[in-house]
Amino acid sequence: MTAKEYLEQAWTLDQRINCMLEQQSTLKALATRTTNVLRQDVVDQTRDVHAWEEIIAKIIDMEKEIDAEIDRLVDLKREIYQVIGQVENPVYQTLLELRYLSFRTWDEIGAEMNYTRSTLMKYHKQALKEVEVPIIPEN
Repeated sequence: MTAKEYLEQAWTLDQRINCMLEQQSTLKALATRTTNVLRQDVVDQTRDVHAWEEIIAKIIDMEKEIDAEIDRLVDLKREIYQVIGQVENPVYQTLLELRYLSFRTWDEIGAEMNYTRSTLMKYHKQALKEVEVPIIPEN
């Protein structure tokens, strides 16, 4: 795994969590819509309580998955922060932290650090060379 691939793991996991949150929101909207339909039923119609219970169970399961992924992201960011901390140049550290922990765009990083894009690219290339990717044991 390259240094860039290692550092990009946090962004990828963050995007996965965002997708899961969107799916959860959709399920909650469906549960609300189902609940409203159930409330509007006339007394002589049969209510599909089991379908509603299944949706709620899926929402709870998804919340557990999201919580686990968030825990994983926090641990990964802590690890990446420590790896970036081993880079000696403080400018490189800041650049890597802004890019890979704060998920800033190059334009945002350039504005914040007061560097041109070409200077950032040069520093980024050098910074990646200084990142020591931890060896991850295979399962």
